[in-house]
Amino acid sequence: MNVENIQAQMRKGVLEYCILSILSKNDAYATDIINELKKSRLIVVEGTLYPLLTRQKNAGLLSYRWEESSQGPPRKYYALTDNGREFLKELHKSWNELIEAVNSINTRSSAKNKS
Repeated sequence: MNVENIQAQMRKGVLEYCILSILSKNDAYATDIINELKKSRLIVVEGTLYPLLTRQKNAGLLSYRWEESSQGPPRKYYALTDNGREFLKELHKSWNELIEAVNSINTRSSAKNKS
């Protein structure tokens, strides 16, 4: 089994949650989102990000607006909608439950291996 493949799948699984979390702090341009993900070592390319943003927008979780840029064409800034904020709350709850479950399994496994 390929560890890198599993790690990539795990990252993909949390990517939408991370995007919503980033946007919960501030509206952001796609490049800003990519940079924030890279800072956290969740490397993403535009070809991955844009379909996720479009899916989230179509689901009513995000909205966007165009802003003029001094560095070229106007930029599309994404923002969470009220539905997006509620959805993020549910994802946050699910994430915490998942962490607890995995930590519980790991703790029991560690204790079992020591005996």
